Amino acid sequence: MKNIKINNLTIGQNHPPFIIAEMSGNHNQSLERALEIVDAAAEAGAHALKLQTYTADTMTIDIAEGEFFISDKNSLWYGKSLYQLYEEAHTPWEWHEPIYTRARERGMVPLSTPFDETAVDFLEQLDNAIYKIASFENTDIPLIKKVAATGKPMIISTGMATLEELEQSVAAAREAGCQDLVLLKCTSTYPASPENTNIRTIPDIRERFHCHAGLSDHTMGIGTAVASVALGATVIEKHFTLRRADGGVDSTFSMEPHEMRMLVDETQKAHQSLGDVRYGPTDREKASLVYRRSLYFVADMRAGETITPDNMRAIRPGLGLSPRYYESLLGKKVLKDVKRGTAVSAELVDGLQDAE
Repeated sequence: MKNIKINNLTIGQNHPPFIIAEMSGNHNQSLERALEIVDAAAEAGAHALKLQTYTADTMTIDIAEGEFFISDKNSLWYGKSLYQLYEEAHTPWEWHEPIYTRARERGMVPLSTPFDETAVDFLEQLDNAIYKIASFENTDIPLIKKVAATGKPMIISTGMATLEELEQSVAAAREAGCQDLVLLKCTSTYPASPENTNIRTIPDIRERFHCHAGLSDHTMGIGTAVASVALGATVIEKHFTLRRADGGVDSTFSMEPHEMRMLVDETQKAHQSLGDVRYGPTDREKASLVYRRSLYFVADMRAGETITPDNMRAIRPGLGLSPRYYESLLGKKVLKDVKRGTAVSAELVDGLQDAE
């Protein structure tokens, strides 16, 4: 499949993973902090800075009871209404432009997740370069069509979606004009556990949907993300904050700057290590061949003496015949006097002049 070009960056199998730092609500309703997060993400090496574009009113209605109240005691957001949560977590729309400007100044791609059609129209005014569809909206076909119609690249998280639902969403995106698509394997729990992440799905996504595949990672640490590179992930998204101790709606499962730097560095190394299918020494290994084992005479011998385990061994360095000749040489005679420490060669052994 073809690479996806975003400004001066490329998403593709032959390129290091495209790392997205997700700010989400970690700005804690401070523009100053939001801009600090942008700077920290840039300094950590992230390629993109992602926002979420919504208001509490575009997400839900202001009711604080029943199904509009988060009553699951295992939830990070237990005790809030949906409206309260989104009011606290949303990024004010007037902040988008300064955040986008700062990200561009720092060499990153700014992008966002729109949650309704008005957000798409707003982001188009900011020349948003690539759109993300969140897992909870991956069945919102009208929203997917609206984004696809922009002609911009799209990222869709697959959290919770069945195969049938994903097929419908991908078909809708492509029919509406999306040419460049990335699907991210995602587990929509916060945080997610590694054993519930199933990253073996990544190559299946790529082959089944003929698109780039990656990971929206809610696990703690970088192990899952690094492993995903070996399975072909070309995009990795992680929530990002300055300090988890500062609190915030997503802070507990967000990366700190030193962890983001580690993620960038280690996923690049993982990508570099993939290489090609090959056997035999690499160019840099050839110098090490001398340290292999090979056959050496380990005792002084006179011409005509018989080779035995007492006078020939496989030792380092590797300048003699290969150890694979060991058994065939036992019982043969040497053709001339040899000193202890002489590498075994074909011309020294009777009947072995044709050995290689």
